[in-house]
Amino acid sequence: MKILIELPTWLGDAIMATPALENLFAAYPDAKITLVGSYVSTEALKAHPRINHTIVDTTKQKGFRLLNLYRLAKTIGPHDIAISFRSHFYSTLLLKLTRSTKIYQFHKNTTYYPLPTTYSLHQVEKYHSFINTVTGRNDTPGPLRLYWPKKSFSRPALGINPGATYGSAKRWYPEKFAEVASALADRFDIVIFGGPAETDIANDIEKMIKEKGVKNVTNLAGKTTIPELCSTIAGLDLFITGDSGPMHIAAAYQVPTVAIFGPTRHKETSQWMNPKSIIVRHELECAPCMKRTCPIKTHACMKEISAEEVINAANRLLPNGTE
Repeated sequence: MKILIELPTWLGDAIMATPALENLFAAYPDAKITLVGSYVSTEALKAHPRINHTIVDTTKQKGFRLLNLYRLAKTIGPHDIAISFRSHFYSTLLLKLTRSTKIYQFHKNTTYYPLPTTYSLHQVEKYHSFINTVTGRNDTPGPLRLYWPKKSFSRPALGINPGATYGSAKRWYPEKFAEVASALADRFDIVIFGGPAETDIANDIEKMIKEKGVKNVTNLAGKTTIPELCSTIAGLDLFITGDSGPMHIAAAYQVPTVAIFGPTRHKETSQWMNPKSIIVRHELECAPCMKRTCPIKTHACMKEISAEEVINAANRLLPNGTE
């Protein structure tokens, strides 16, 4: 049997799909698995021992997308089962063009099994209930899983992740990250993370930390591959981050994490099944707005979160920790 899986586009979403994938693989133990998706998604998940082939979807980068999609589908070829975790029109078309025997597509506004109307599904649960319709089983989602090896640090390491690809509204402030890192630098070496588009904010934080007399800081923003990012975060002793893809990497490795939430729904996208996680957020009438930038220009949901709150949360996660 051959199974094709189109992954979610965003790194964090792809990682939140891993409990569903684990149960899918268990349902079809002898299937050959092909992943297709964005570069970041396929890179993060390709180390799984059940993956036989990965394909990066570049159809929207150059030329006529529909023609590119047709060519991609012909390259992929038919599968016994074709699954997409994306609800986009182009995903529908891609699956159909492969001429696979059975096709299943996730639809974000669909409830795949009955739940009380007051219950807010986590994204992991949404993906997992969808996969149960594929397998016909009634599995429950386990923890997030990634298969890149953990990096070993010579001293305890604290990761700082200030970026958020979705938009500026999800970002806490550089000076506050610097204050937190400086307060904990006597116990940890500091490692700053960020993607290629987040080097400026990472550089600002590095400069502010060093201006406070802290020397044990390494800035990795824009310098890691996705596998290196996963391995490095996996080896941390503490992680402080916004709602982001790296936050879910940390959850997959059960890294003690302080997650700072503002405009996004923490009940839907917080760390899944990480008992060593604390969410820092403020209950405001305007939040969560789910906007990329603050629609009322105050950014109160993030601006009002103090460095002291985050430091206190970090201390509670440390051995014998108290505020």
